[in-house]
Amino acid sequence: MGDPEESPRLGPPDVHPTACVARGAELGRGVQVGAYAVIRDHVTIGDGTWIGPHVVVEEWTRIGRQCRIYPGAVLGGVPQDWHFKGERSYLHIGDRVVVREYVTISRATGEEAATVIGDDTQMLAYSHAGHNCQLGRGVIVTNGTQLSGHVVVEDRAVFGGMVGVIQFARIGTLAMVGGMTRVDKDVMPYMLVAGSPYRTVTINKVGLQRAGVPPAVQESLRRAHRILVRSGLDLTRALERIEAELDPSPEIRHLVEFIRESQARGMGVRR
Repeated sequence: MGDPEESPRLGPPDVHPTACVARGAELGRGVQVGAYAVIRDHVTIGDGTWIGPHVVVEEWTRIGRQCRIYPGAVLGGVPQDWHFKGERSYLHIGDRVVVREYVTISRATGEEAATVIGDDTQMLAYSHAGHNCQLGRGVIVTNGTQLSGHVVVEDRAVFGGMVGVIQFARIGTLAMVGGMTRVDKDVMPYMLVAGSPYRTVTINKVGLQRAGVPPAVQESLRRAHRILVRSGLDLTRALERIEAELDPSPEIRHLVEFIRESQARGMGVRR
């Protein structure tokens, strides 16, 4: 088997003799399957993906191109959910996703429903994404973090180690969740949160800079944070003040819409 960090030659699949690959699995060009890996029926693996030793890929899982799945990961396992009754459901993993050692990702509950992991996402060792989770592009889920069922994570959010997230929570775009944080409500986009239960500490300055968000927009978000957290206004009036006083950038509009949608569905955010 080749080095997982090398770009594999896009020839026929290379399957270790000890691996167990079902006849109904579809392996793309250049796929490598390591020793003692198990690939079930109804699995599709995209070109150039590396499947490490002792990985288990359960049925109805689709893995994209150029992914790296490290030893001991279990992908597409039956949901840990009393509501699951054996219906056909899916796990869809995008392109260039990194899944490190002993990660578990469940397929969805509900007929034809899917758990989705977006392109360029990294799930680090011992982390978990439960049934029906929806992770966007470029998300980083650090070691030991546990995402309950139906969690939605928007693009480029980052979780520190050992975070716990309640079911149905939504984590906003470019949010940063500090290590050991307990997330029991939605997390606003562009913000850094920490604590148990969490509080909104400041804007995610490092994440915003890395994403190329202009300094003027960063300053507007910083002012929005002060209005939301330090003004003493109730949430409705704080949002009205943000709309009245700050330039209507896409980021500010998304922040306001996110909070209003969160309130409307009964989850809410912590300030």
